[in-house]
Formats: sequence, C-alpha cells, structure tokens
Amino acid sequence: MISGKNLSLSFGGQTLFDSVSFNINTGDKIGLIGRNGSGKTTLFSLLNSEFKPDSGQLSLPKGYSIGYVKQQIVFTENTVLGEGCLGLRPDERYNEWQVEKLLSGLGFSDEDMYREPMEMSGGYQVRLNLTKVLAYEPNILLLDEPTNYLDIRSARWLMNFLKSWPNELVIISHDRHFMDSITNHTMAIHRQKIRKLRGSSIDMATKITEEEELHEKTRLNKEKKDEKTRLFINTFRSKANIASLVQSRIKALERSEKITKLDQIQTLDFSFNEAPFHAKAMMHVKNLYFKYAEESPFLIRKFNLTVEKNDRICVIGKNGIGKSTLLKLLAGFLKPSEGSVSYHDNTQKGFFGQTNIATLNPEHTIEEELLSCDKINNRETIRTICGTMMFSGDAALKKISVLSGGEKSRVLLAKILLSPSNLLLLDEPTHHLDIESCDVLVEAIESFGGASIIVTHNESFLHLLAKKLIVFNEKGVSVFLGSYQEFLDKNKWE
Repeated sequence: MISGKNLSLSFGGQTLFDSVSFNINTGDKIGLIGRNGSGKTTLFSLLNSEFKPDSGQLSLPKGYSIGYVKQQIVFTENTVLGEGCLGLRPDERYNEWQVEKLLSGLGFSDEDMYREPMEMSGGYQVRLNLTKVLAYEPNILLLDEPTNYLDIRSARWLMNFLKSWPNELVIISHDRHFMDSITNHTMAIHRQKIRKLRGSSIDMATKITEEEELHEKTRLNKEKKDEKTRLFINTFRSKANIASLVQSRIKALERSEKITKLDQIQTLDFSFNEAPFHAKAMMHVKNLYFKYAEESPFLIRKFNLTVEKNDRICVIGKNGIGKSTLLKLLAGFLKPSEGSVSYHDNTQKGFFGQTNIATLNPEHTIEEELLSCDKINNRETIRTICGTMMFSGDAALKKISVLSGGEKSRVLLAKILLSPSNLLLLDEPTHHLDIESCDVLVEAIESFGGASIIVTHNESFLHLLAKKLIVFNEKGVSVFLGSYQEFLDKNKWE
C-alpha cells in the first residue's frame, strides 16, 4: 500500500497540495482527474521520487517498483525489439515473445521490430518506452496521457491489456471512455486537496458538484440564521430582563464556526465565432491524389468528398497513414499532387493543428500573440477572448514560453475565435486538454452551426460527434456515411 499523509507542496507561490492524505491499496486501478495545472503530473513526480513534498510523508512498501513512461528518448540498442527487451526482468531476459506481443499491440509491424529505434517517429519512440515499462511489470504503473501517441486500434489494445493488468495502476487521461473502462477508483485533485472514491470519473464529478451545492446551501442558511441572531442581539441588548439570553446568543454567535464561501474555479467557456453560410455545399474534393516527393508512393489516392453545411465529419485511422496530411490539404496548407479542393465563395475556415503550437512566438505574451494575428486589434475584445480561455486578468500577460501544453492549445483555440468561421478543421484538438475542457469543446462543436472535420482517436468524441467518417486503412481512404457506432457495427478494426 502507498500512503500519503499530510502532504503539502507549492511551486512559485502557487499551492498545489495543502495537507493532503490518500492511500493506494492493493489492486487499485485509479483514474486521476483534475483541471490542467492542478498537480496531476506533479503527483506522479512525487510518487516517482523525482522530488519531495514541502511537508508530510509519502511511504511505499520496501522493494516496491514504479513504472513511469519517460518522455526523454535515450536508446542503446540497434533494433526496436532489442531495446524493448531491455525492459524485461533479468530472470525473463530470453522471453522476446512477450516484448514482440507488446510491440505488435502498440502498432509496431514485424519490419519495425528490426529497425533502428532512432529512425522511428517521436510517437513510436514514446510507445517503445511504454513497451519497456509494460514488459517489466512494475508493482504500480503510472500512465500520463498514454493515448496521446496512439491510434484507435492501439488505444483499444492498450485498454484491454490494462483491464487485465495484475498490479496497481494510476492513469491520467483526457479520454473519459478509455480511463473509466479500465479503472475501479477515481482520485480527484480539487481545491488543493485529494479525494478518492470507488467509481468512475463521472461519479466523482457528480459527488463533488453535489457536495459543493450542499456547502453553499448550508452557508447561505447559516448566514440567514446568524443575521437573525444579530438582529435579536441589537434589538434586545438594552433589555435588562433578558440580558442573560442576549449574552447567551452573543457567545453562541462567537462560538459558531464560520462557513467560508468557496472560490469560483475558472472554467473554459466558449463557443466558436460562427460565420453565416446559406448555400448547401461549402467544399468539393475531386479525385484527390497526394505524395510528398516525386519518387514517393501516393499517400492519398482518388479521394472524393463533398462537405455540406452542418456536416460533422471525423477522420480515423492508424497514425502516420495520412490523416493530418489530408486535413492540411483541405485547409489549403498543402497543394494536391493531382485533383482539386474547391470552396464556396462564402466558406471561411478555422484551422487547429498540434504542429501549430510551434508557430506560437515564445517571446510573446498571450495577449501579444492574439494581437499579432492581424485579424482584430481591439484590446478589449482580445481580453474577453483571453477570459473565455481561462486567461483572465494578469494571466493574459504570461509569456508563451512558460505555458503548459494545455495552455498553448487554448491559445490556438483562442486564435480561431478571432475571426468568424463556418468550417472547422481540427487536428487532435483534445491533446493537452483536461476532461472538463474536452466536455466544453464537445458542446462548442455540437452547437456550431457550420461544418466541422476532426481528426481524433478519442472514442468518446467519435461517439458524440461523428455523422460521417473519413476512414484511412491499408486499402486507402474512403468515406463512411453514418455514425461511429454504425461504422463499428458494420466493420471491425484489425
């Protein structure tokens, strides 16, 4: 059992944990939730002994091993399989088949296993680090957004693998479906405290909401009662015949415990800036072919698509197969090798891509970055948009260089809001967002009156949003007319 007692920790004047206590018991599979910046990854760092709390005690059983996937890439073997086998315990060092099974499940082909690890993409290198941790079978597994580098097939494989994981584990994930399918407990970091219950992330969110509503109701009732007591004291203070009763009320008022009003927690709250569109079709894709180099094979072949007003289209398929490339073609950032992408004159596009984070100027403040868009120069409007993205007041003056991944993603979303659009092109918009922010994003997309095309492997998103699918597989790319559930009913992922 892992036990944390009265742990406190602050960074840069911000309190993350205020005398928190928790236990992780044998067999616990825990979903760790909390808003971005609340301390989820920091708690992992505490458990992994990367640093110590300011006060309190964290105790682990003797010889208890912790598995944590490192983002740093340091490989010493000349093949993927050889590097993966480094994760095996000494008494299992000849069990290559175990590593082959893990690599295959995480999307490595037979040919990949004999490639140089440093030849693989960054996403596959992180998967290789995950393979090494899984192969070791530590006493507790700490997974921080494990699906960020996985496609749907690999995420589903990992979900099923973790369901049968024999030891303890703690997962941070913005994908509620993935996390709740694996875990039997939820632990929440909320208002600098940590709380735990048996149940899902939805159960936890419901309980917190109910308790805070009860707290506020109790506080208001007490204020009314105290006000009546003060009125009684002020009215009868001069009455000698009931002086003892007045004094009794005064002492009771002094002894009564004050119920403080809970600070309002800042939440993401926005809707996309919708441009009017009255025609039926806003985009036509005809016989689209694309390859990056003349000598390369075509990544996209003979693709056709008509995008109509109100379409909600999700793009699915393995990583590295062309999904993001297609979105850039549709957005006009890449030119087709053959075929055409044409737009209605009134089509106005809003594009979000993870690679766009690199386009943010690290020396700009958030406010300056938004002002640099040349789409609007009204500082009051900029500050309003900053507020909707949880950068109120002085937070809008933070430099891009100090922002977390989630904060940078919100800056990118803010840039989309600066100009009206009727066609949203979103590439993995949930990366780096917490669960609550993902929920707000779903609501914003659902209420958007234009069309949207979204690349995502988040199955919660797919079930909620998709009305059509663009499907990438080994046979090419095609359009499926129907919901994600209808697609699953008619097709099976390999």
